[in-house]
Amino acid sequence: MGVNAPKEHQRVIARLTAELFFLYKKGLVCYEPLPEVMIDESQTSATPDVILFDNKNFTNKVIIEITTPPAFKSDSEKVRLLIEKYEVAEGFIYDHIKKRWKKHKYGRGEIIENPSFCDSIGYDLNTLLIDAF
Repeated sequence: MGVNAPKEHQRVIARLTAELFFLYKKGLVCYEPLPEVMIDESQTSATPDVILFDNKNFTNKVIIEITTPPAFKSDSEKVRLLIEKYEVAEGFIYDHIKKRWKKHKYGRGEIIENPSFCDSIGYDLNTLLIDAF
């Protein structure tokens, strides 16, 4: 949720957005992937790295934050707070250096088992990045 993101950070955002957009255009996922948009357009708000947006119901379904080891813990807390505040179904944190995922679900907290699997779209987000780097 920063302004001056390094190339590796942007590369992961681009890859996730591109792969998810391909699935969206093919009708394989129902939610449009949007990179770095405000979570609440009615006011100045946080801008997660990727949002999966439900255009029919005008709701954010999933947020994804790309991070590094030093910021993993604080970004995880930010995502947790955002999904609770904005009632987002799922939130993910991906450390692109250590290649690890963390997942939070609205009303349930952290999900330990299969932390890269997105229930909202039925895809493992990690598989979208496997051959990328």
